[in-house]
Amino acid sequence: MEFQDLISARRSVRKYEKGIDHESLLGILEKARRAPSWKNQQTARCYIVETPETLEAFRAAVLPSFNQNSSAKAALIVTTYVKDIVGFNDGTPVNEIGNGWGAYDLGLHDAYLILAAKDAGYDTLIMGIRDAEAIRERLGIPENEEIMSVIAVGKAGEEPALRPRKKLDEVVRFF
Repeated sequence: MEFQDLISARRSVRKYEKGIDHESLLGILEKARRAPSWKNQQTARCYIVETPETLEAFRAAVLPSFNQNSSAKAALIVTTYVKDIVGFNDGTPVNEIGNGWGAYDLGLHDAYLILAAKDAGYDTLIMGIRDAEAIRERLGIPENEEIMSVIAVGKAGEEPALRPRKKLDEVVRFF
């Protein structure tokens, strides 16, 4: 798919007809790991919940009901980053942003992930409203990782409408 078409086609899907097969998921994750990162530190981490026997219990334990409903039938990817590495030199933040650089790098990773999913014929929904401590406990995520999002991946059950975007002159300033 051409890049502009890929960007135009990608939507946040809130109804899935089915999930994703393991091999396709591996291909998407392989592409996502190619995202740029601070000094090539690659601190993004993914935890995959894909088996039917674990998905529903996981959804019920970590997501509010509206996100449980929106992600039904999809696989889930929890994304994290390792703290205190990106944006730090010898344990000291290089500027006022500190661990914000880890979040920035993870955002790049997640953007690659959702675009790679769309390119492979799958749809996504990034969910930020979740119970991080329940996720940490259920998936054994170490304390040195910051839990950011849960991303649903699967085949759309309906095509969401294109949502309006702000005009360029509202979000960009030239000097």
